[in-house]
Amino acid sequence: MLGQLGIIIVGFTDNIMVGHHSMEELAAASFVNNFFSLAFIFGMGFSYGLTPIISGLMASKEIHKVGTVLKSSLFINTMIGLFIMVCMSGLLLSLDKLNQPEELKHLIIPYFLLHLASVPFVMLFNSFKQFSEGTGDSLTPMWVMIATNIINIIGNYMFIYGYWGAPEMGLMGAGAVTLFVRILSLVILWLLFLYHRRYNMYKVGFNEGAINRQSVKHLFRLGFPVSIQMGVETASFSLSVIMMGWIGSIALAAHQIAGVITTVGFMIYYGIAAAVAIRVSMYKEWKDMKNVRNASFAGLHIILGVAAFVIISVFICRHFMGYLFTDNIMVVEAVALLAYPVILYQAGDGLQILFANALRGISDVKYLAYSASACHFGLALPIGYFCGFVLDWGIIGVWAGFPVSLTTLGILLWKRFDKLIQV
Repeated sequence: MLGQLGIIIVGFTDNIMVGHHSMEELAAASFVNNFFSLAFIFGMGFSYGLTPIISGLMASKEIHKVGTVLKSSLFINTMIGLFIMVCMSGLLLSLDKLNQPEELKHLIIPYFLLHLASVPFVMLFNSFKQFSEGTGDSLTPMWVMIATNIINIIGNYMFIYGYWGAPEMGLMGAGAVTLFVRILSLVILWLLFLYHRRYNMYKVGFNEGAINRQSVKHLFRLGFPVSIQMGVETASFSLSVIMMGWIGSIALAAHQIAGVITTVGFMIYYGIAAAVAIRVSMYKEWKDMKNVRNASFAGLHIILGVAAFVIISVFICRHFMGYLFTDNIMVVEAVALLAYPVILYQAGDGLQILFANALRGISDVKYLAYSASACHFGLALPIGYFCGFVLDWGIIGVWAGFPVSLTTLGILLWKRFDKLIQV
């Protein structure tokens, strides 16, 4: 859970500090961060295909193959990273067609380019992170994230506000520091892999094994449906930012704040579910279907407990949690309004995340892509547009589809898992 939180804590601190520097900068960050969240989570899905493969090899004592699979993962993640960069560059070139507030464009473009430069470093970091977790070592990437996040917070304080002799760069300072931290995180994990004795047993396969078509195909077969499943969920939120832009800068800023707050719960759920995927893949390798089920439902119980805590926290804090990010009373009131759909979809979000990872652990991933695409594009976005603009509910209407889509997807994945795992 701490490792997953480390992925988004950079954006969380960026938004708090940027929001207190300027509401316009927070709105610009909302546009850029929402689309890059889509890109990074889509890319993360590919790397998630590595974890059950590694844990399966560990369970079957095929240690010599682990390093070779890591090398193949680094290759495919590099290719996916380049693909993401091309797609995001196309988005930037189409900025004028998205009808966003004109006063934000001079902030959006340079901040967008800083995030674009960080894509390959994030993708390679994901490979090393999922490799470590697949071998049973979730602590190393967690500590790397904690250390670099501390650097990020200090750097943000310096370069956003201009303290301790640093120039006051505002949003651009946050982007520059985030780029530096992402490069540093990759460098640290790469050096640990090269020189720490814990990884000696994997380096033979890494150095001597070749990137082969079978490994790449296997990684792609597992990773692509997961990336689609994760990507379409994020896409529904990210595409909603366009609709928020039609309403105005206040709506954009509120969307960003509510999105950052709910992403904290999302990533905690994913941390628990990632552990479930590792355990499930090991039990599957041992053909122990009873414990495949037991591990999955144990994870579900934990996630539902965390969801209850998130629901209570958001409800209690709804009227003042916006002040963490901005002093603008209109934005704070809009965030309080968005708290209600956030509360409504927590249980459904936890349910779909848990069973998506349980299915990933047993290598049943195609259904994830189909069902997620149907729910998010067939329910979340149409309902959001209808409620937001046809019924004229405004910002809460744009978010009205998320409780329906996430809960429906959770039930579908649960039924799929229950059908496949008969004890």
